Amino acid sequence: MDYLILIFQLIIFPGFLFTAVIGLVISWVDRKVTAKVQMRVGPPLLQPFYDILKYMIKETCVPEGASKIFFLSAPLFGFAAVNVAALIVWQSIIHPQAAFMGDLVVVLYLLTVPALSLVLGSFASKNPLASIGGSREIKLIMAYELPFLLAVLVPVIKTHSIRLADILGAQAAVLAPSGILALVVAIVVMQAKLALVPFDCSEAETELTGGALIEYSGPALGMYKLTRVMLWVVMPLFVMVVLLGGINLNNGWQGILAGIGKYVGLVVVAVLIRNTAPRVRIDQAVRFFWGKVTFVAVAAAILALMGY
Repeated sequence: MDYLILIFQLIIFPGFLFTAVIGLVISWVDRKVTAKVQMRVGPPLLQPFYDILKYMIKETCVPEGASKIFFLSAPLFGFAAVNVAALIVWQSIIHPQAAFMGDLVVVLYLLTVPALSLVLGSFASKNPLASIGGSREIKLIMAYELPFLLAVLVPVIKTHSIRLADILGAQAAVLAPSGILALVVAIVVMQAKLALVPFDCSEAETELTGGALIEYSGPALGMYKLTRVMLWVVMPLFVMVVLLGGINLNNGWQGILAGIGKYVGLVVVAVLIRNTAPRVRIDQAVRFFWGKVTFVAVAAAILALMGY
């Protein structure tokens, strides 16, 4: 019976299906807002669902000379990681008593896997443009992971715990100076992890015609797209749990509505940045993350150590 419950949670709620549906709706909102900014009509509500279905029924083409095993397995790694991360984050909100010690570290690791799977797939394709996209993705990972870890360290310092349920229960970083700085850093890093402008250097359609994904098609490409869609849910939700108090179900509908408001706020900020900022070069992105963003993250960690 326990295995059936686990399978239900992983596949239906609060795992894959639930997260995927929310992510597809949010991706539609992103595309619709972007279309309005560009004075276009934009897609219908079900268009993201149609797109995923279209990918799944098309043929997957493997480029000549590619490493077939790594090329086809890379999307699965990212897809599996984001599903497990979604389950852990949702469980910390819905069933905090089921959380395990160190789940924060596990989620941090899992949120890195989708980007690493993109790197693996791009190099396995043996396409020069894909390899350039993969190398850019590696540099981005090296650039934004340090400030992101420092930002997440703020609530860890305040709660003395690496358990998401403890951090969520304490809500230690909410409205504190260190928490505000950490939140700013997390929002900027979230933009890079979601591969949104100005940090979509690895794909850059106008420069690399898709970059790391240029050789992908069919279900393999659909896996990457679905992973990206689910990250639209997991990343803001993780930032909420760590730095904004998450969703407090103990307060009933008020807590749920407040949590939805936080999530929508983070999504709105990401969409606004995407539609107002120009794409930066990869060297500019690295300098930005290792310079200003890391400085703010270090300041947040120091303030947390001082009790602010």
